Amino acid sequence: MKQTLGFKLSQNLALTPQLQQSIKLLQLSTLELHEEIDRALLENPLLERLDDPQAAMAIQMSGSGRLLESSPGARSDAGETRSPGDPDPYDPSGDNGQSADFSKDNWSENGGLSWGDANRGVDNDDHEGTQLASSQLSLREHLMEQLHGTAASARDKLLVAVLIEALDDNGYLLEEPEGLTLCAANLLEEELSSDLADELRTALKLLQSFDPAGVGARSASECLALQILYCDSNHPLRKTDKRIAQLALTLVRHHLPLVAARDFARIKRLIKIDEDTLKAACAAIKTLNPHPGARFAQIESNYVMPDVVVRKGKNGWIVSLNSAVMPKLSINTAYAQVLKQQRKSLGEAGSGLQTRLQEARWLIKNIEQRFDTILRVSTAIVERQKAFFTHGEIAMRPLVLREIADELGLHESTISRVTTQKFMLTPMGTFELKYFFGSSVSTEAGGTASSTAIRALIRQFIAAENPKNPLSDSKIVELLTDQGIVVARRTVAKYREAMHIAHMHLRKTV
Repeated sequence: MKQTLGFKLSQNLALTPQLQQSIKLLQLSTLELHEEIDRALLENPLLERLDDPQAAMAIQMSGSGRLLESSPGARSDAGETRSPGDPDPYDPSGDNGQSADFSKDNWSENGGLSWGDANRGVDNDDHEGTQLASSQLSLREHLMEQLHGTAASARDKLLVAVLIEALDDNGYLLEEPEGLTLCAANLLEEELSSDLADELRTALKLLQSFDPAGVGARSASECLALQILYCDSNHPLRKTDKRIAQLALTLVRHHLPLVAARDFARIKRLIKIDEDTLKAACAAIKTLNPHPGARFAQIESNYVMPDVVVRKGKNGWIVSLNSAVMPKLSINTAYAQVLKQQRKSLGEAGSGLQTRLQEARWLIKNIEQRFDTILRVSTAIVERQKAFFTHGEIAMRPLVLREIADELGLHESTISRVTTQKFMLTPMGTFELKYFFGSSVSTEAGGTASSTAIRALIRQFIAAENPKNPLSDSKIVELLTDQGIVVARRTVAKYREAMHIAHMHLRKTV
Protein backbone atom coordinates (compact mmCIF):
# COMPACT_ATOMS: atom_id res chain seq x y z
CA MET A 1 0.00 0.00 0.00
CA LYS A 2 1.50 3.27 -1.06
CA GLN A 3 1.43 6.13 1.44
CA THR A 4 1.22 9.71 0.26
CA LEU A 5 1.04 13.14 1.84
CA GLY A 6 -1.65 15.62 0.94
CA PHE A 7 -3.45 18.76 2.08
CA LYS A 8 -7.17 19.09 2.73
CA LEU A 9 -8.92 22.41 3.30
CA SER A 10 -12.14 22.26 5.36
CA GLN A 11 -14.22 24.38 7.73
CA ASN A 12 -15.52 23.28 11.11
CA LEU A 13 -17.15 25.05 14.00
CA ALA A 14 -15.52 25.11 17.43
CA LEU A 15 -17.65 26.36 20.31
CA THR A 16 -15.51 28.28 22.76
CA PRO A 17 -16.12 27.71 26.49
CA GLN A 18 -17.56 31.22 26.71
CA LEU A 19 -20.07 30.60 23.91
CA GLN A 20 -21.02 27.23 25.39
CA GLN A 21 -21.71 28.95 28.72
CA SER A 22 -23.75 31.67 26.97
CA ILE A 23 -25.99 29.10 25.30
CA LYS A 24 -26.37 27.13 28.54
CA LEU A 25 -27.33 30.20 30.60
CA LEU A 26 -29.83 31.38 28.01
CA GLN A 27 -31.85 28.16 28.07
CA LEU A 28 -32.01 27.99 31.90
CA SER A 29 -35.14 29.10 33.78
CA THR A 30 -34.71 31.83 36.41
CA LEU A 31 -34.63 29.33 39.28
CA GLU A 32 -32.15 27.16 37.42
CA LEU A 33 -30.00 30.21 36.73
CA HIS A 34 -29.75 31.02 40.43
CA GLU A 35 -28.84 27.42 41.18
CA GLU A 36 -26.07 27.66 38.59
CA ILE A 37 -24.85 30.91 40.16
CA ASP A 38 -24.81 29.33 43.64
CA ARG A 39 -22.67 26.52 42.29
CA ALA A 40 -20.27 28.97 40.68
CA LEU A 41 -19.99 30.97 43.92
CA LEU A 42 -18.95 27.83 45.78
CA GLU A 43 -16.34 26.91 43.20
CA ASN A 44 -14.88 30.32 42.36
CA PRO A 45 -13.39 32.49 45.18
CA LEU A 46 -13.01 35.43 42.80
CA LEU A 47 -16.79 35.66 42.26
CA GLU A 48 -19.05 37.30 44.84
CA ARG A 49 -22.74 38.19 45.09
CA LEU A 50 -23.89 41.58 46.31
CA ASP A 51 -27.63 40.84 46.58
CA ASP A 52 -29.74 38.37 48.59
CA PRO A 53 -32.08 36.49 46.16
CA GLN A 54 -34.09 34.90 49.00
CA ALA A 55 -34.83 38.35 50.46
CA ALA A 56 -36.00 39.60 47.06
CA MET A 57 -38.34 36.61 46.66
CA ALA A 58 -39.67 37.12 50.22
CA ILE A 59 -40.51 40.75 49.41
CA GLN A 60 -42.42 39.71 46.31
CA MET A 61 -44.29 36.91 48.11
CA SER A 62 -45.28 39.24 50.99
CA GLY A 63 -47.05 41.49 48.50
CA SER A 64 -49.15 38.81 46.82
CA GLY A 65 -48.65 35.48 48.58
CA ARG A 66 -47.62 33.82 45.34
CA LEU A 67 -44.67 34.40 43.13
CA LEU A 68 -46.86 34.11 40.05
CA GLU A 69 -48.88 37.14 41.06
CA SER A 70 -46.07 39.23 42.42
CA SER A 71 -45.65 42.86 41.58
CA PRO A 72 -41.91 43.14 41.39
CA GLY A 73 -39.89 46.25 41.03
CA ALA A 74 -39.13 46.93 37.42
CA ARG A 75 -35.98 48.01 35.76
CA SER A 76 -36.14 49.75 32.45
CA ASP A 77 -32.49 50.52 31.87
CA ALA A 78 -30.99 47.05 32.23
CA GLY A 79 -28.83 45.96 29.38
CA GLU A 80 -27.80 47.72 26.23
CA THR A 81 -29.92 47.61 23.09
CA ARG A 82 -28.37 45.81 20.19
CA SER A 83 -29.25 46.70 16.63
CA PRO A 84 -30.64 44.12 14.17
CA GLY A 85 -27.41 44.08 12.26
CA ASP A 86 -25.24 43.00 15.19
CA PRO A 87 -24.19 39.34 15.25
CA ASP A 88 -26.13 36.82 17.36
CA PRO A 89 -23.81 35.78 20.23
CA TYR A 90 -25.83 32.57 20.77
CA ASP A 91 -25.84 31.36 17.18
CA PRO A 92 -23.65 28.24 16.91
CA SER A 93 -23.61 28.27 13.10
CA GLY A 94 -25.42 29.95 14.72
CA ASP A 95 -63.43 2.96 40.89
CA ASN A 96 -68.95 -4.94 46.43
CA GLY A 97 -72.42 -5.26 46.34
CA GLN A 98 -73.34 -4.19 49.91
CA SER A 99 -76.96 -3.22 50.41
CA ALA A 100 -77.96 -0.16 52.36
CA ASP A 101 -80.99 0.58 54.55
CA PHE A 102 -81.80 4.29 54.45
CA SER A 103 -84.55 3.99 57.08
CA LYS A 104 -84.60 6.47 59.96
CA ASP A 105 -83.16 3.86 62.37
CA ASN A 106 -80.08 3.26 60.27
CA TRP A 107 -79.62 6.80 58.96
CA SER A 108 -78.73 8.34 62.31
CA GLU A 109 -78.95 12.04 62.99
CA ASN A 110 -75.27 12.23 63.89
CA GLY A 111 -74.37 10.99 60.44
CA GLY A 112 -73.56 7.66 58.88
CA LEU A 113 -75.08 4.23 58.99
CA SER A 114 -75.06 2.88 62.55
CA TRP A 115 -73.21 -0.33 61.67
CA GLY A 116 -70.77 1.65 59.62
CA ASP A 117 -69.78 3.91 62.49
CA ALA A 118 -69.28 0.92 64.78
CA ASN A 119 -66.66 -0.42 62.40
CA ARG A 120 -64.73 2.78 62.10
CA GLY A 121 -62.85 2.40 65.37
CA VAL A 122 -62.59 6.20 65.66
CA ASP A 123 -64.76 8.15 68.07
CA ASN A 124 -66.88 10.83 66.44
CA ASP A 125 -65.46 13.39 68.88
CA ASP A 126 -61.98 12.65 67.63
CA HIS A 127 -62.84 12.45 63.96
CA GLU A 128 -62.36 16.13 63.21
CA GLY A 129 -59.01 16.15 64.97
CA THR A 130 -57.96 13.09 63.02
CA GLN A 131 -58.73 14.82 59.75
CA LEU A 132 -56.74 17.86 60.81
CA ALA A 133 -53.74 15.78 61.72
CA SER A 134 -54.02 13.72 58.57
CA SER A 135 -53.20 16.71 56.42
CA GLN A 136 -49.57 16.16 57.35
CA LEU A 137 -49.70 12.38 56.96
CA SER A 138 -49.55 10.08 54.00
CA LEU A 139 -52.63 8.00 53.18
CA ARG A 140 -51.01 4.83 54.57
CA GLU A 141 -50.00 6.57 57.81
CA HIS A 142 -53.51 7.97 58.21
CA LEU A 143 -55.06 4.51 57.73
CA MET A 144 -52.56 2.82 60.05
CA GLU A 145 -53.42 5.30 62.83
CA GLN A 146 -57.09 4.35 62.51
CA LEU A 147 -56.20 0.67 62.41
CA HIS A 148 -54.23 0.91 65.66
CA GLY A 149 -57.29 2.56 67.30
CA THR A 150 -59.59 -0.39 66.54
CA ALA A 151 -60.31 -3.33 68.85
CA ALA A 152 -59.34 -5.79 66.12
CA SER A 153 -57.05 -8.72 66.96
CA ALA A 154 -53.38 -8.59 66.09
CA ARG A 155 -53.98 -11.08 63.26
CA ASP A 156 -56.78 -8.96 61.78
CA LYS A 157 -54.64 -5.84 62.05
CA LEU A 158 -51.88 -7.54 60.12
CA LEU A 159 -54.30 -8.55 57.37
CA VAL A 160 -55.63 -4.99 57.11
CA ALA A 161 -52.05 -3.71 56.97
CA VAL A 162 -51.41 -6.00 53.99
CA LEU A 163 -54.39 -4.45 52.24
CA ILE A 164 -53.24 -0.91 53.08
CA GLU A 165 -49.87 -1.55 51.49
CA ALA A 166 -51.65 -2.67 48.31
CA LEU A 167 -53.48 0.66 47.88
CA ASP A 168 -52.53 3.15 45.22
CA ASP A 169 -52.21 6.88 45.85
CA ASN A 170 -55.91 7.41 45.10
CA GLY A 171 -56.93 4.88 47.78
CA TYR A 172 -57.91 2.08 45.40
CA LEU A 173 -57.04 -1.56 46.08
CA LEU A 174 -54.90 -2.62 43.18
CA GLU A 175 -55.38 -6.36 43.70
CA GLU A 176 -58.27 -8.55 44.81
CA PRO A 177 -57.91 -10.01 48.35
CA GLU A 178 -57.40 -13.49 46.86
CA GLY A 179 -54.27 -12.21 45.16
CA LEU A 180 -52.75 -11.09 48.47
CA THR A 181 -53.04 -14.42 50.27
CA LEU A 182 -49.40 -15.38 49.59
CA CYS A 183 -48.12 -12.14 51.06
CA ALA A 184 -50.38 -12.54 54.12
CA ALA A 185 -49.32 -16.20 54.57
CA ASN A 186 -45.64 -15.20 54.53
CA LEU A 187 -46.17 -12.52 57.16
CA LEU A 188 -48.22 -14.90 59.33
CA GLU A 189 -45.65 -17.65 58.73
CA GLU A 190 -48.28 -20.22 57.84
CA GLU A 191 -49.37 -22.30 54.84
CA LEU A 192 -51.71 -20.99 52.16
CA SER A 193 -55.40 -21.83 52.73
CA SER A 194 -58.78 -20.84 51.36
CA ASP A 195 -59.71 -19.57 54.82
CA LEU A 196 -57.04 -16.88 54.49
CA ALA A 197 -58.76 -15.38 51.45
CA ASP A 198 -62.02 -15.23 53.43
CA GLU A 199 -60.19 -13.48 56.27
CA LEU A 200 -58.76 -10.92 53.85
CA ARG A 201 -62.21 -10.21 52.46
CA THR A 202 -63.44 -9.59 56.03
CA ALA A 203 -60.43 -7.36 56.68
CA LEU A 204 -61.28 -5.39 53.54
CA LYS A 205 -64.72 -4.57 54.96
CA LEU A 206 -62.99 -3.10 58.02
CA LEU A 207 -60.61 -1.08 55.86
CA GLN A 208 -63.48 0.23 53.73
CA SER A 209 -65.11 1.68 56.87
CA PHE A 210 -62.09 3.92 57.47
CA ASP A 211 -61.63 7.56 56.59
CA PRO A 212 -61.49 8.76 53.88
CA ALA A 213 -64.79 7.26 52.76
CA GLY A 214 -64.28 5.21 49.62
CA VAL A 215 -60.83 3.92 50.50
CA GLY A 216 -60.15 0.27 49.66
CA ALA A 217 -62.48 0.30 46.65
CA ARG A 218 -61.63 -1.79 43.62
CA SER A 219 -63.52 0.33 41.10
CA ALA A 220 -64.95 3.83 40.76
CA SER A 221 -68.44 2.39 41.20
CA GLU A 222 -67.53 0.74 44.51
CA CYS A 223 -65.66 3.85 45.65
CA LEU A 224 -68.66 6.14 45.20
CA ALA A 225 -71.02 3.58 46.76
CA LEU A 226 -68.77 3.38 49.83
CA GLN A 227 -68.86 7.14 50.16
CA ILE A 228 -72.66 7.14 50.14
CA LEU A 229 -72.61 4.41 52.80
CA TYR A 230 -69.96 5.93 55.03
CA CYS A 231 -69.99 9.70 54.46
CA ASP A 232 -69.66 11.67 57.68
CA SER A 233 -72.16 14.03 59.32
CA ASN A 234 -70.80 17.09 57.51
CA HIS A 235 -71.28 15.68 54.02
CA PRO A 236 -74.08 17.24 51.91
CA LEU A 237 -75.60 13.76 51.42
CA ARG A 238 -76.63 13.78 55.10
CA LYS A 239 -78.96 16.69 54.31
CA THR A 240 -80.32 14.95 51.22
CA ASP A 241 -83.70 13.21 51.08
CA LYS A 242 -83.19 9.50 51.83
CA ARG A 243 -84.97 8.54 48.61
CA ILE A 244 -82.51 10.62 46.61
CA ALA A 245 -79.56 9.09 48.46
CA GLN A 246 -80.87 5.57 47.74
CA LEU A 247 -81.29 6.48 44.08
CA ALA A 248 -77.74 7.86 43.97
CA LEU A 249 -76.48 4.57 45.39
CA THR A 250 -78.40 2.63 42.73
CA LEU A 251 -76.96 4.82 40.00
CA VAL A 252 -73.33 4.48 41.04
CA ARG A 253 -73.63 0.72 41.55
CA HIS A 254 -75.53 -0.21 38.41
CA HIS A 255 -75.59 2.71 35.97
CA LEU A 256 -72.40 4.69 36.48
CA PRO A 257 -71.28 4.48 32.82
CA LEU A 258 -74.63 5.97 31.75
CA VAL A 259 -74.27 8.75 34.34
CA ALA A 260 -70.76 9.50 33.10
CA ALA A 261 -71.98 9.55 29.48
CA ARG A 262 -74.88 11.87 30.42
CA ASP A 263 -77.30 9.36 28.87
CA PHE A 264 -80.16 10.54 31.05
CA ALA A 265 -82.91 9.48 28.64
CA ARG A 266 -81.82 5.84 28.89
CA ILE A 267 -81.52 6.05 32.69
CA LYS A 268 -85.08 7.35 32.97
CA ARG A 269 -86.34 4.51 30.78
CA LEU A 270 -84.45 1.86 32.80
CA ILE A 271 -85.44 2.88 36.33
CA LYS A 272 -88.67 4.83 35.66
CA ILE A 273 -87.93 8.12 37.39
CA ASP A 274 -88.83 11.71 36.58
CA GLU A 275 -86.32 14.29 35.45
CA ASP A 276 -86.27 16.32 38.70
CA THR A 277 -85.53 13.23 40.80
CA LEU A 278 -82.76 12.16 38.45
CA LYS A 279 -81.30 15.64 38.48
CA ALA A 280 -81.21 15.67 42.31
CA ALA A 281 -79.56 12.24 42.41
CA CYS A 282 -76.89 13.30 39.90
CA ALA A 283 -76.24 16.44 41.94
CA ALA A 284 -75.71 14.22 44.99
CA ILE A 285 -73.25 12.06 43.06
CA LYS A 286 -71.27 15.15 42.08
CA THR A 287 -70.52 15.78 45.77
CA LEU A 288 -68.57 12.51 45.91
CA ASN A 289 -64.85 12.16 45.29
CA PRO A 290 -63.70 9.40 42.93
CA HIS A 291 -60.12 9.81 44.22
CA PRO A 292 -60.45 9.72 48.05
CA GLY A 293 -56.74 9.28 48.70
CA ALA A 294 -55.60 12.13 46.49
CA ARG A 295 -55.79 14.74 49.26
CA PHE A 296 -52.99 12.95 51.10
CA ALA A 297 -50.63 13.16 48.17
CA GLN A 298 -47.52 15.22 48.69
CA ILE A 299 -47.74 17.94 46.07
CA GLU A 300 -44.60 19.79 45.18
CA SER A 301 -45.19 23.46 44.57
CA ASN A 302 -43.56 24.80 41.44
CA TYR A 303 -43.11 28.54 41.63
CA VAL A 304 -42.04 30.76 38.79
CA MET A 305 -40.58 34.21 38.94
CA PRO A 306 -41.39 36.55 36.05
CA ASP A 307 -38.36 37.58 34.07
CA VAL A 308 -39.99 40.64 32.56
CA VAL A 309 -42.80 42.97 33.61
CA VAL A 310 -45.27 44.65 31.25
CA ARG A 311 -47.23 47.69 32.41
CA LYS A 312 -49.38 50.32 30.78
CA GLY A 313 -47.68 53.64 30.24
CA LYS A 314 -48.84 56.97 28.89
CA ASN A 315 -47.61 56.20 25.43
CA GLY A 316 -48.21 52.46 25.29
CA TRP A 317 -46.97 49.28 26.89
CA ILE A 318 -43.68 49.38 28.76
CA VAL A 319 -41.51 46.28 29.00
CA SER A 320 -38.85 46.08 31.69
CA LEU A 321 -36.73 43.43 33.35
CA ASN A 322 -37.68 42.18 36.81
CA SER A 323 -34.85 43.45 38.93
CA ALA A 324 -35.69 40.94 41.69
CA VAL A 325 -34.46 38.06 39.55
CA MET A 326 -31.36 39.76 38.24
CA PRO A 327 -28.33 38.65 40.25
CA LYS A 328 -25.81 41.31 41.25
CA LEU A 329 -22.42 39.72 40.77
CA SER A 330 -18.96 41.21 40.91
CA ILE A 331 -15.31 40.29 41.10
CA ASN A 332 -13.94 39.91 44.62
CA THR A 333 -11.70 42.97 44.74
CA ALA A 334 -9.49 41.67 47.53
CA TYR A 335 -8.58 38.47 45.69
CA ALA A 336 -8.23 40.34 42.41
CA GLN A 337 -5.82 42.84 43.98
CA VAL A 338 -3.64 40.11 45.46
CA LEU A 339 -3.58 38.34 42.14
CA LYS A 340 -2.56 41.51 40.32
CA GLN A 341 0.27 42.34 42.71
CA GLN A 342 1.66 38.86 43.38
CA ARG A 343 0.95 36.94 40.20
CA LYS A 344 4.57 35.95 39.63
CA SER A 345 5.26 34.89 43.21
CA LEU A 346 2.10 32.77 43.34
CA GLY A 347 3.36 30.45 40.61
CA GLU A 348 0.93 27.74 39.53
CA ALA A 349 -1.58 28.92 42.13
CA GLY A 350 -1.53 32.29 40.40
CA SER A 351 -2.27 30.69 37.04
CA GLY A 352 -5.24 28.86 38.56
CA LEU A 353 -6.56 32.08 40.10
CA GLN A 354 -6.09 33.87 36.81
CA THR A 355 -8.26 31.22 35.14
CA ARG A 356 -10.88 31.65 37.88
CA LEU A 357 -10.81 35.41 37.33
CA GLN A 358 -11.45 34.99 33.63
CA GLU A 359 -14.29 32.51 34.34
CA ALA A 360 -15.89 35.01 36.75
CA ARG A 361 -15.73 37.77 34.13
CA TRP A 362 -17.26 35.48 31.51
CA LEU A 363 -20.11 34.49 33.85
CA ILE A 364 -20.94 38.11 34.68
CA LYS A 365 -20.86 39.14 31.03
CA ASN A 366 -22.93 36.14 29.85
CA ILE A 367 -25.59 36.74 32.52
CA GLU A 368 -25.86 40.37 31.44
CA GLN A 369 -26.12 39.21 27.82
CA ARG A 370 -28.84 36.69 28.81
CA PHE A 371 -31.08 39.34 30.38
CA ASP A 372 -30.44 41.79 27.57
CA THR A 373 -31.57 39.19 25.01
CA ILE A 374 -34.68 38.32 27.08
CA LEU A 375 -35.61 42.02 27.22
CA ARG A 376 -35.12 42.55 23.49
CA VAL A 377 -37.21 39.49 22.58
CA SER A 378 -39.94 40.40 25.10
CA THR A 379 -40.14 43.94 23.75
CA ALA A 380 -40.51 42.65 20.20
CA ILE A 381 -43.26 40.23 21.31
CA VAL A 382 -45.22 42.97 23.10
CA GLU A 383 -44.90 45.24 20.09
CA ARG A 384 -46.53 42.60 17.88
CA GLN A 385 -49.18 41.52 20.38
CA LYS A 386 -50.46 44.95 21.46
CA ALA A 387 -54.05 43.89 20.68
CA PHE A 388 -53.72 41.01 23.15
CA PHE A 389 -52.78 43.33 26.00
CA THR A 390 -55.74 45.57 25.16
CA HIS A 391 -58.49 43.07 24.24
CA GLY A 392 -57.29 39.69 25.56
CA GLU A 393 -56.38 36.43 23.89
CA ILE A 394 -59.26 36.69 21.43
CA ALA A 395 -57.15 39.36 19.73
CA MET A 396 -53.89 37.39 19.63
CA ARG A 397 -52.25 37.57 16.21
CA PRO A 398 -50.27 34.78 14.56
CA LEU A 399 -46.58 34.88 15.39
CA VAL A 400 -43.67 32.58 14.62
CA LEU A 401 -40.12 32.47 15.94
CA ARG A 402 -38.66 33.43 12.58
CA GLU A 403 -40.45 36.79 12.62
CA ILE A 404 -38.78 37.85 15.87
CA ALA A 405 -35.45 36.35 14.83
CA ASP A 406 -35.35 38.29 11.58
CA GLU A 407 -36.16 41.60 13.26
CA LEU A 408 -33.57 41.28 16.01
CA GLY A 409 -30.88 39.70 13.87
CA LEU A 410 -30.78 36.62 16.07
CA HIS A 411 -30.83 32.94 15.20
CA GLU A 412 -34.21 31.17 15.42
CA SER A 413 -32.76 28.71 17.94
CA THR A 414 -31.89 31.65 20.17
CA ILE A 415 -35.51 32.84 20.15
CA SER A 416 -36.60 29.29 21.02
CA ARG A 417 -34.23 29.24 24.02
CA VAL A 418 -35.32 32.69 25.18
CA THR A 419 -39.05 31.89 25.05
CA THR A 420 -38.80 28.57 26.92
CA GLN A 421 -39.26 28.73 30.73
CA LYS A 422 -39.07 32.53 30.70
CA PHE A 423 -42.15 34.31 32.07
CA MET A 424 -43.83 37.67 31.53
CA LEU A 425 -45.89 39.37 34.26
CA THR A 426 -48.73 41.39 32.73
CA PRO A 427 -51.94 43.05 33.97
CA MET A 428 -53.72 39.99 32.50
CA GLY A 429 -51.64 37.40 34.34
CA THR A 430 -48.28 35.64 34.04
CA PHE A 431 -47.45 33.89 30.78
CA GLU A 432 -44.53 31.94 29.40
CA LEU A 433 -43.05 33.85 26.48
CA LYS A 434 -43.76 30.89 24.21
CA TYR A 435 -47.50 31.46 24.86
CA PHE A 436 -47.46 34.46 22.53
CA PHE A 437 -46.48 32.36 19.51
CA GLY A 438 -49.10 30.47 17.54
CA SER A 439 -49.85 29.14 14.09
CA SER A 440 -52.12 30.96 11.69
CA VAL A 441 -55.52 30.00 10.23
CA SER A 442 -56.95 31.58 7.10
CA THR A 443 -59.92 33.91 7.19
CA GLU A 444 -62.53 34.62 4.52
CA ALA A 445 -61.10 38.09 4.06
CA GLY A 446 -57.79 36.62 2.99
CA GLY A 447 -56.01 37.34 6.27
CA THR A 448 -55.01 35.07 9.09
CA ALA A 449 -56.13 34.42 12.68
CA SER A 450 -54.06 33.04 15.53
CA SER A 451 -54.77 29.54 16.85
CA THR A 452 -54.78 31.10 20.34
CA ALA A 453 -57.57 33.49 19.34
CA ILE A 454 -59.56 30.62 17.82
CA ARG A 455 -59.24 28.64 21.07
CA ALA A 456 -60.52 31.67 22.96
CA LEU A 457 -63.53 31.91 20.65
CA ILE A 458 -64.27 28.19 21.09
CA ARG A 459 -64.18 28.63 24.88
CA GLN A 460 -66.56 31.59 24.62
CA PHE A 461 -69.01 29.65 22.45
CA ILE A 462 -69.01 26.65 24.82
CA ALA A 463 -69.29 28.84 27.94
CA ALA A 464 -72.45 30.43 26.49
CA GLU A 465 -74.04 27.19 25.22
CA ASN A 466 -77.30 25.68 26.50
CA PRO A 467 -76.22 22.85 28.87
CA LYS A 468 -79.24 20.81 27.78
CA ASN A 469 -78.30 21.18 24.14
CA PRO A 470 -74.52 21.72 23.95
CA LEU A 471 -72.73 22.71 20.77
CA SER A 472 -71.33 20.07 18.49
CA ASP A 473 -67.96 20.54 16.83
CA SER A 474 -69.75 21.06 13.52
CA LYS A 475 -71.89 23.81 15.04
CA ILE A 476 -68.77 25.50 16.39
CA VAL A 477 -67.32 25.41 12.88
CA GLU A 478 -70.43 27.25 11.66
CA LEU A 479 -70.08 29.87 14.40
CA LEU A 480 -66.43 30.41 13.52
CA THR A 481 -67.36 30.75 9.86
CA ASP A 482 -69.81 33.50 10.86
CA GLN A 483 -66.77 35.24 12.36
CA GLY A 484 -64.94 34.91 9.06
CA ILE A 485 -62.63 32.11 10.25
CA VAL A 486 -62.41 29.03 8.05
CA VAL A 487 -61.48 25.87 9.99
CA ALA A 488 -62.19 22.15 9.63
CA ARG A 489 -64.25 20.22 12.18
CA ARG A 490 -61.23 18.08 13.07
CA THR A 491 -59.31 21.26 13.85
CA VAL A 492 -62.03 22.38 16.26
CA ALA A 493 -62.00 18.92 17.86
CA LYS A 494 -58.21 19.12 18.25
CA TYR A 495 -58.33 22.56 19.86
CA ARG A 496 -61.22 21.52 22.16
CA GLU A 497 -59.37 18.42 23.34
CA ALA A 498 -56.20 20.43 23.88
CA MET A 499 -58.18 22.72 26.21
CA HIS A 500 -59.54 19.62 28.08
CA ILE A 501 -63.13 20.41 27.09
CA ALA A 502 -65.31 17.30 26.91
CA HIS A 503 -67.33 16.21 23.87
CA MET A 504 -70.87 17.59 23.59
CA HIS A 505 -72.41 14.32 24.89
CA LEU A 506 -70.37 14.59 28.09
CA ARG A 507 -71.22 18.26 28.56
CA LYS A 508 -74.95 17.63 28.40
CA THR A 509 -76.91 18.05 31.65
CA VAL A 510 -80.40 16.92 32.70
